Amino acid sequence: MKPLDLFKTPRLSAAASTGFLVLRLVAGLAFMHHGWGKIQNPTGWAGPDSAIPGVFLALAAISEFGGGLAWMLGLLTRLASLGLLCTMAVAAHFHAVVRGDPFVPQGPGASYELAAVYFCIALLFLLAGSGRFSLDRVIFGEKE
Repeated sequence: MKPLDLFKTPRLSAAASTGFLVLRLVAGLAFMHHGWGKIQNPTGWAGPDSAIPGVFLALAAISEFGGGLAWMLGLLTRLASLGLLCTMAVAAHFHAVVRGDPFVPQGPGASYELAAVYFCIALLFLLAGSGRFSLDRVIFGEKE
């Protein structure tokens, strides 16, 4: 297997690829929205009292904003998904374990539901690729 084969898309039906396209567009736009404020201050978006090193904050900002854009384009989808998967794993751990937030809030307050859902979407794209309607397919082709 050649390294670039990782970006080839598996053969999916038009219906499945349409579903992937819609999911990529909506989730990608959401990630770009979540990452926009972070990308404006990539090493300091968590505030001055944050114990998280700036390099990790920058990686999260890049994965959210850049990963969202990559999902929308269907470009390097698996690579973007790996970054988003790691970012959402940290977010879910932070909310569930560190803060003890519930899965679904019972009123106003934080939860780890959204991070868990985004984690699952990132896992789907990491394992299945971007689908037929993507730049990955145009550039790298389909798996046979």
